[in-house]
Amino acid sequence: MGGQRRSDLHPDVEAMLSALESFPDVTRHEAAELREIIVSRRAPLTRQPQMRRAEDKVIEGPGGDLTLRVYVPEVQRDAPLPVVVFAHGGGFVFCDLDSHDEFCRSMAAAVGVVVVSVDYRRAPEHPGPAAMEDVYAALVWANAHAAEFGGDPERIAVAGDSAGGNLAATASLAARDRGGPRITAQIMLYPVIDDDFTTESYRRYGEGYYNTTTAMRWYWQQYAPHGTDSPYLVPSKADSLAGLPPAVVATAELDPPCSAGEDYARRLVEAGVPVTAHRFDGLFHGFLTFPSLALTGPAREQVWTMMRDVLEAS
Repeated sequence: MGGQRRSDLHPDVEAMLSALESFPDVTRHEAAELREIIVSRRAPLTRQPQMRRAEDKVIEGPGGDLTLRVYVPEVQRDAPLPVVVFAHGGGFVFCDLDSHDEFCRSMAAAVGVVVVSVDYRRAPEHPGPAAMEDVYAALVWANAHAAEFGGDPERIAVAGDSAGGNLAATASLAARDRGGPRITAQIMLYPVIDDDFTTESYRRYGEGYYNTTTAMRWYWQQYAPHGTDSPYLVPSKADSLAGLPPAVVATAELDPPCSAGEDYARRLVEAGVPVTAHRFDGLFHGFLTFPSLALTGPAREQVWTMMRDVLEAS
């Protein structure tokens, strides 16, 4: 389909995609410069759900100091809350705690969970699996310290959007393989599962829909410059997916990584893992972090419901 978009898109989606055409060409910038450009373009937040507590913690990570932001919602509770260890998206290269602050606050308030957002090391300065190791360290920390902020150490999930969805999947593999903390659920939101650029969604939506094949190739080059054979980089490379935690997999139809996310969900089911999968038709990569988009609110409500259901089933 090249760069010509479908004519049947929701008007708000078409308008947003047109606005996002100004997103910088990531291949033309050094990582540090790219981060500065993206931060400079960040729109001020128009909503910031209040939390009972929202504070940064610095723990000892595998690469030195690791900052976590802990969100405790203002919800009625007569029992400890589930805990969600969250990894933000950003192509493994950019975004940070602040870029996903509103999303984490909204998740904590709507789902009724404590969110532990991870300021993991980013590529290319820290190639993979450094980011996964940081998320895993945060998981271990959350398991040991959940009670300190009203969380339930017996109900800890890992979640992430985009590149963070990959980190949720790979941290789940690491926890299984290492005999680490029991994970209640792995929640992957339009996850970047692998580096196969030949799938149907890459062929159909690799250009003209905000996230591009060119950009995805560049992200993988930054994150995995020495290859992607390890399952801790590409979770679908694992010999077996058996024994992994129940999964929520939400994909976006207009997203190049959509097919890989759906295939991973199918493989989890084949391995005996309970999976709730949903494709958001007519929506593009990253849409959940665009609260101004009219379709985002209802889509978030669906994601929050899937998250509540999998956490309550644990």
